[in-house]
Amino acid sequence: MTMEEVLVREYRAGVEECVHTGHICGVDESGSAKYSVGDTEAVTFLRSSGKPFQAIPVVKHGADDTFGFTEAEGAILIGSHRAEPFHVEALESIMRKTDIQENLLICHPTYPISVYATEQLQRDHQPKRPIYHNCSGKHLGILALCKATGYPLEGYGSPDHPAQQEILETLAYLADLKKEDIALGTDGCGFPVFAMPLRSLATAFLKLACPDLIGDAAIRLAVEKIVRRMNAHYEMVAGTDRICSSLLMDDNIVAKGGAKGVYCFGLKKERLAFALKVLDGSEDEWPIIVASILEQIGYPNQDTINRMYELAPLDIMNDNRLVVGQNKPVFHLKTTN
Repeated sequence: MTMEEVLVREYRAGVEECVHTGHICGVDESGSAKYSVGDTEAVTFLRSSGKPFQAIPVVKHGADDTFGFTEAEGAILIGSHRAEPFHVEALESIMRKTDIQENLLICHPTYPISVYATEQLQRDHQPKRPIYHNCSGKHLGILALCKATGYPLEGYGSPDHPAQQEILETLAYLADLKKEDIALGTDGCGFPVFAMPLRSLATAFLKLACPDLIGDAAIRLAVEKIVRRMNAHYEMVAGTDRICSSLLMDDNIVAKGGAKGVYCFGLKKERLAFALKVLDGSEDEWPIIVASILEQIGYPNQDTINRMYELAPLDIMNDNRLVVGQNKPVFHLKTTN
């Protein structure tokens, strides 16, 4: 088994302070690993990088159209939102249109991930709410699917619920796996979460970027709609100054990250997709790693690369905005075919 490799080293005053190891897999349309760092077969949980696939049954069955969701509301079904005010406005609109009561959501009441949004709510003495949970768009999407198809609302997060079974089958189809080969756990929001090799995850993201590779017409049309919404309303997929939103500004890219260091993106024109895992679970290094991947493959849109370095500068600043260290991406993509 191939061992993990060092992806990023952090230095302070020339002294190495942190080392982030992991794996990277890049696939082309042949389905094989074209680029690799570490082990392309390393198994990881998708966490929220699975949200585009979890939204496919919602769109495939037309629940978004049944309830008249706007394009932005359709995008937040895929999002790991920060519960900024424009996110909350879209979520509350979805609840009104579907007549879904907030107490049906199984995600735990919380304050927004956005520090600014939380501070404002606390100044206004407002309580925690389930829709502030960053997965609430996904939950509302599945509840809308249940209402549109007649699936039971009760137990909508259970692995044996018909909506969850359809999600599993769809993901397996796009990843070129048998559903029995996908390991299941429980995500932080209460939904089933899937584990698979990075190569399979990259393969699934390649299908998002290149839906012509999808044989099933209904799934292909749903994917086209989902990806269009992710690019057009990138702010709904994450939020202000977040990597997913910054990458999705580039219409050539479809991207989504998940907790504990997993990140995935597909390139439409290049017909490539990458899945990576930072083994210590850190997300801070994602923009640096993605920028380095794009540079190493000769990606032509420098503005996209620059946005990554704006999110995670190579120079480490202290609280007084003085340069006190450096982040250094040190991996080299190996070409495997």
